[in-house]
Amino acid sequence: MNNVKVFVLMAGLTALVVAAGQAIGGPSGAIMAFGLAAVMNFVMYWGSSSMVLRSYGARLVSEQDAPELYQMVDRLRQNAGLPMPLVAIAPQAQANAFATGRNAKHAVVCVTEGILHTLSKEELEGVLAHELAHIKNHDMLLSTIAATMAGAIGNLAQMAFFFGGRHDDDDGMNPIAAIAMLIIGPIIAMMIQFAISRQREFKADAIGAQISGKPLALASALQRLESGARQIPMQVSPAAASLAIVNPLAAFRTGGVMKWFSTHPPTAERVARLESYERNSSALVS
Repeated sequence: MNNVKVFVLMAGLTALVVAAGQAIGGPSGAIMAFGLAAVMNFVMYWGSSSMVLRSYGARLVSEQDAPELYQMVDRLRQNAGLPMPLVAIAPQAQANAFATGRNAKHAVVCVTEGILHTLSKEELEGVLAHELAHIKNHDMLLSTIAATMAGAIGNLAQMAFFFGGRHDDDDGMNPIAAIAMLIIGPIIAMMIQFAISRQREFKADAIGAQISGKPLALASALQRLESGARQIPMQVSPAAASLAIVNPLAAFRTGGVMKWFSTHPPTAERVARLESYERNSSALVS
């Protein structure tokens, strides 16, 4: 069901790109805007790991540097059927974690120093399994594709602002469509992009629970991490913040309509789903 929802959202984002291209720049304008966004996001995708690690101030560690953490990642990645990722630690007091890298062979799993002092061993295993699930699910690639299409719509909106939108041979300029797409298009694209991100978080929770075999430990970790994020601020760019298991900028988020502009689902809903996984697995065993 998660994959179906993501497919529908991606189809909607694609349709929005096509509509924006026709309304603002015509076919040639749409191709130009899409190409510009693709180049920019490809650069981000290819060098994502080093850029994100710098954003968090993280450093790579070896098994000698952090034996318990390294061995835990190694054990869980074997459960997931993945190659061993690089392991990193960020000198942040806030408890959090993220995964990055363009594919499984170039992946990095990073935790903050805060998380190593906050969570129990089982909770940390649940968090690491969640991050390995992102790698297994190719979420970095999917998020790059979504960002490329959303970026194309933003580029088209800028074209409309600077060049006045498309000129039709018969009817002349189409100012209403251009203005509407200039204002509404990027907002809708952003909402769809964030909706895709929320769905991928749900799936990473589910697959992570399978990898660790401890959905309740992950649920407990999510609650503790969100509480900590509200108490301990973190200086990180919003783009890098979206990769973390809980939003490190959670202190600045509010409820209501703002949830539609969040890259992460509500923690309470994530916890409820993980508790459901636990009940279902217990029922199967009994």
